[in-house]
Amino acid sequence: MQTNGIRLDRGFLDLFGEHGIRVGVSLDGAAAAHDRHRRTPRGLGSHHRVHAAIQRLRAPEYRHLFAGLLCVVDTRNDPVETLEALVEHDPPTVDFLLPHGTWAAPPPGRVPGGAATPYADWLIAVFDHWCAGPGTTSVRFFDSVTALWLGGSSLVEGLGSAPSPQLVVETDGSIERSDILAVAYPGAGATGLRVQTDPLDAALSAEAPGPPLVCRECPVVAVCGGGHPAHRFAPGTGFANPSVYCPDLLRFTTHVRARLSADLARLAGER
Repeated sequence: MQTNGIRLDRGFLDLFGEHGIRVGVSLDGAAAAHDRHRRTPRGLGSHHRVHAAIQRLRAPEYRHLFAGLLCVVDTRNDPVETLEALVEHDPPTVDFLLPHGTWAAPPPGRVPGGAATPYADWLIAVFDHWCAGPGTTSVRFFDSVTALWLGGSSLVEGLGSAPSPQLVVETDGSIERSDILAVAYPGAGATGLRVQTDPLDAALSAEAPGPPLVCRECPVVAVCGGGHPAHRFAPGTGFANPSVYCPDLLRFTTHVRARLSADLARLAGER
């Protein structure tokens, strides 16, 4: 399960341990970065409470439940400082999540159709620092892009050409595809299926929005996958658009490819 960590006490950890449920915690970096968005109903920062929850989760009796840290990218935060603030908690893995947005409601700093690549620039700074450092912490976004360039598969929804295996069961029993699709419009992930009457396998075969033709002709589509379907949405054309993050995805994936090519060439020369 994924949690903001505010109520992650020993009672919950004992319960999760009893049922074998692993726990991921959302943490957006150092205190100032995290508290910019993640505040309590009284408007107070929550970083100190999340930090305490992670310390409990890292205790020897609960460490096996620690699934990792999830960080939403905010380009106003220093990229290297953000990575180091996450890694200091010794998580088994770190994941970076692009803020959800569409062509109608673009993510912060992302001008639809503009050539600037603020999110790629931020991720590249983190990636290069991660590659150069001695640490061994897995970063799922980077691991997935690297694996895809090498012919492997993705661990991240919205990267690669394979359909997402994620399903959401709502409280009324209805089965939906990824809940991220809801940023496009209410009900965007609906399948018309219900747990009371339909097998989950039927929902996995429900057709999801595929990338448009312009994406299928792009040389990096096997890696970026056209971006998450939710990020392709625009009023009037639905999901038949490139991702609102298209320039960022193109720049970041080609940067990783260039780095891989250079590293492979260097290793070949050392033989």
